[in-house]
Amino acid sequence: MPLREQIEALVAQTENQFTAADRSLLDAFKTALNKGEIRAAERSDQGVWSVNSWVKQGILLGFRIGRLVDMSASTNLRFFDKDTYPARPTAIEDNVRIVPGGSSIRDGAYVAPGVVCMPPMFINAGAYVDEGTMIDSHALVGSCAQIGKRVHLSAAAQIGGVLEPVGAVPVIIEDDVLVGGGCGVYEGTIVRERAVLAAGTILTGSTPVYDLAREKIYQRTADAPLEIPAGAVVVPGSRAVRGECGSAWGLSLYAPVIVKYRDEKTERAVQLEDYLR
Repeated sequence: MPLREQIEALVAQTENQFTAADRSLLDAFKTALNKGEIRAAERSDQGVWSVNSWVKQGILLGFRIGRLVDMSASTNLRFFDKDTYPARPTAIEDNVRIVPGGSSIRDGAYVAPGVVCMPPMFINAGAYVDEGTMIDSHALVGSCAQIGKRVHLSAAAQIGGVLEPVGAVPVIIEDDVLVGGGCGVYEGTIVRERAVLAAGTILTGSTPVYDLAREKIYQRTADAPLEIPAGAVVVPGSRAVRGECGSAWGLSLYAPVIVKYRDEKTERAVQLEDYLR
């Protein structure tokens, strides 16, 4: 029976009583995640992202099956987590640079050859990080987040996880995107290829994005997540609060603004990141 059908059958089991065979099936599922053979979301040739709900269900199943155990490194540094999601085994053959200093990759995450991990950073279960990406210090890649090739997640960047509901698109960062320091991308937002998020930019499902270059406003709808167009350069901005009190108090609200699309000057600035790898 294919892996998908076995996972779906086990998910449908109502009693939380699992056998050694069930745990072996979960191990096979996590191995497929670790190798990038299955993933929580995939991009079609037309650029449309779709969710593999059964993969998300399988990740959640791991928490049902798991037992809370002591994973402490010492008596002074205590950790307690489900035994089904320890730190992922890594080896020199993976060709992933993990610089000393406290980084962690959870089991069930794919990290491609050529990825650079600067300490301390964290990659959660279900995430997919493609070739040549750099994950800088204090950066987070959340559950099921999809990170493309040659992405730079700068220091303290937060890529939110979207594990539930299982049908929801996770946060997606496409190829060659630069995510500046202290940025946050949450709630299933899709950042298309070659976009640049300036330091401190926050993107959520409830925040509209104002495109000065194309005179458009982008926001999440009932049927589609927020999308940042390919090549857009997004910076933190603000907009005035309407109404008598807002005007009287001089209030404004945070608003991400697309100020331009990548040009030669932007390319030269981004190229500097490659020299750091």
